[in-house]
Amino acid sequence: MQDFDCCFTKEKNWFRYRAGAIIVENGCVLFAGNELEDYYYSIGGGVHHGETAEDAVKREVLEETGVPYEIDRLAVIHENFFSQNRGTLKGLDCHEISFYFLMKPRGTQKLKSDSITHGVKEEMHWIPIDDLDKHKAFPAFLKDYLTRPHPGIEHIVTDERK
Repeated sequence: MQDFDCCFTKEKNWFRYRAGAIIVENGCVLFAGNELEDYYYSIGGGVHHGETAEDAVKREVLEETGVPYEIDRLAVIHENFFSQNRGTLKGLDCHEISFYFLMKPRGTQKLKSDSITHGVKEEMHWIPIDDLDKHKAFPAFLKDYLTRPHPGIEHIVTDERK
């Protein structure tokens, strides 16, 4: 297996295949954040070439939380279109496909996080589901998704291009 993400940039376009985790404990959902960004983001990351989405999400969760969560089930396939006005994706038309997996709860919010992404330390944040709308957190669909029944896999498309 190659150790690089399934992503590419061509001209002004950027694409990435991503695996994300939905981790809920005690009415809170886990997000990551760092000192460079003004928002929270879901746990997860790029799927490596030759890696399954399931293996990628377990790897990413362990890297970011220090805890080997187990997968409950595939919950959401998210097609996300967006653009950035700063950072490494500035000026690019972005298209990301993410497989979001609901992880099995452990009954505790204790983590062993020591995550560093692109040289920046990440911090984990347990945000109450009822308070998600008070935070700038992505993916934005999680507040709605986590407050209603969701028995099967959902396909969600968002377009946040400016």
